[in-house]
Amino acid sequence: MIVTLGMQGKKDYQEKLFTSFQLSERIPENNFYRRLKEVLDLRSLYPLTKGYYGDSGQKSIDPVVFLKLCLVGYLENLISDRQLIDHCSLRLDILYFVGYDIDEELPWHSTISRTRQLFSESVFEEVFTKVLAMCVEKGMVSGHTQAIDSAPVKANASMDTLELKVPEEDLDEHLRKVRAIGSMDRETPHRESKGDTSDKRQRGITTSKKELDAIKGRNKKWARDQDQRPGAGNKGSKYTSNKTHYSPVHPDARISVKPGKARKLNYLSQLSVDTAHHVITDIKAYHADGKDNQQLQDIVRRLQRRLWQQGLVFENCVADTGYSSGENYAFLEDSGIKSFIPPHGTYKGGPDNFIYNENEDHYLCPQGKVIPFKKVFLDSRTKTRKKAYRASGKICKGCPLRTTCLGKVNEKQFSVTYYRAEYERNIERVNSREGRYMKGKRQSTVEPVFGTLTQFMGPRKVNTIGIGQANKVMHLSAIAYNMKKYLKFEQKRAKSGAMALAFVVSVRNVLKNLLGAFTTRRKIALYR
Repeated sequence: MIVTLGMQGKKDYQEKLFTSFQLSERIPENNFYRRLKEVLDLRSLYPLTKGYYGDSGQKSIDPVVFLKLCLVGYLENLISDRQLIDHCSLRLDILYFVGYDIDEELPWHSTISRTRQLFSESVFEEVFTKVLAMCVEKGMVSGHTQAIDSAPVKANASMDTLELKVPEEDLDEHLRKVRAIGSMDRETPHRESKGDTSDKRQRGITTSKKELDAIKGRNKKWARDQDQRPGAGNKGSKYTSNKTHYSPVHPDARISVKPGKARKLNYLSQLSVDTAHHVITDIKAYHADGKDNQQLQDIVRRLQRRLWQQGLVFENCVADTGYSSGENYAFLEDSGIKSFIPPHGTYKGGPDNFIYNENEDHYLCPQGKVIPFKKVFLDSRTKTRKKAYRASGKICKGCPLRTTCLGKVNEKQFSVTYYRAEYERNIERVNSREGRYMKGKRQSTVEPVFGTLTQFMGPRKVNTIGIGQANKVMHLSAIAYNMKKYLKFEQKRAKSGAMALAFVVSVRNVLKNLLGAFTTRRKIALYR
């Protein structure tokens, strides 16, 4: 048996001269951008950006339209302004979101770039704070526990444009002497930069001869062991360092490297996430040559201020070992914040098998001899405060451990971090049951958020130049992320409300049916 359809149809398309069309009627009620348009009010941008516009001439881009277009770029994972405008022109829901009709031409892509450069970082931070306040109002932010982490973000700069720091003649001659000639040490084409935008301080050598000699040792190791590592064939991948090289076209970018990966010019993104519902509470771009523990205090001050403005109290700071330092532990305690930051493996509370007496501030050696405190000093290498302990060699006479304990000196002397007590209190918290819980929280909170941002929301690469512009990019990405979380949280609440309503209706119907059955049976019994 053959089943046939009706008569074969043929669609002929012919454009209408006049048509009746409304975007609002074509966008479904549950569409993401329609819902975003309903909840995101950006009218505060008008007074905030008024100073960036003149009083005469042609009208420039609407600041609300500009910011909405930027948000679409990060929501759609687009980092090119040209590609962004092309994409928006093909999407009815995005046109409805930014307030453009189908016959209106979107702003030129270069207008987006120029406006982003023109507006200050404070404009983007204000919008970020506004969106965070919306999340707080909906109960998405607890405030008491913040997880902090960092990740390198690629800068829009090539390693091929790196230049030696001046004086070039002296440094070039020095590097010729210290370089180990390996299979990859050969002439490579150099791409000249269009212009040098760096300042004098960056072009000059600021490091010591000792640090330059350390480069010699690393270069020998690279030449011997790592010629075939990923990225080893790139120009400068073996012999470049922030101490000897700089980028003339992108002076704010810094060389950073991870084990097993090629050296790149990057920024460092520092991110703070609330552990309640994974809302981003702070984000900022830093130079990639800095250490995490150097930036923690700046992050915490900013976080405390922002959370306090929202009526929240910051109580627990959770981070990885990179943020560990005695200064940071002491700073957090002074700020009334509990730290859950594992110490570096190099931390020692004193020599092995020595017992510390906290009341008297001295150590007891394995033979019971007292090693008293002498002075506080600043370590010239690490620039950290330390406490020196020293005992006369007379107390070690006849000791069976003398040769192994004293070494080449004639007296027992050693140094311990000035912040030993803060270290010990932090270690106790980290090893506690609460500390193990906090570690799991950090791994399941801030790390997935970073992965989502870099892979699906734009900042896998910063296409702008300058750390200020990179900071704007990171704030826009965080705004887009938080708004997406906000709408999902709204949807979950709506679903749960609908389910609760359905449950109430169902129970009501069941009770009604039971009551009806009971009444019927009673009537039958009466008739009998």
